[in-house]
Amino acid sequence: MGACFARLLRSMVRARYRSHIRDDGMELRTRVSTALKEAMKAKEADRLSTLRLITAAIKDRDIEARGEGKDEGVGDAVVLAIMGKMVKQRQESAKIYEEAGRLELAQDELSEIKTIEEFLPRQLSEDEAAAAIESAIAEVDASSIRDMGKVMGILKGKYTGQMDFGKTGPMVKEKLG
Repeated sequence: MGACFARLLRSMVRARYRSHIRDDGMELRTRVSTALKEAMKAKEADRLSTLRLITAAIKDRDIEARGEGKDEGVGDAVVLAIMGKMVKQRQESAKIYEEAGRLELAQDELSEIKTIEEFLPRQLSEDEAAAAIESAIAEVDASSIRDMGKVMGILKGKYTGQMDFGKTGPMVKEKLG
């Protein structure tokens, strides 16, 4: 009986500890969850559908993380990356729908993008991105294209969700090249 109680106590302590570890990851989850409940109450079907997709993607990544041995799930940075990926997918779909003349489907994708972007931080302007790149280059004292990985690592650490790294990579390459 003593061993069982000790195991229960350890699991309770771990759960409490984990709740403090995930503090910033849970804030974004809480915002999505609150928006989901509000959309249900307001009977906003399109918004509700998008919020459910976000929640499902986050839960899917949590399950994947648990499979890798991380009991606490994913943090805010991963959730932001998931949402950024969702926005890119919808932008590509909207472009394809517009080219095919399916304007109402393209409009649906654009409305989903607006819903997802509510939870993303403000994107940096081109001038702000250029300044951030210059700062990262100076921080690692980068002088050649070989240092690009270090520069990108710093940018991804500081500006996750605020920069499109598909566009940032060529800008860094141009500055270092």
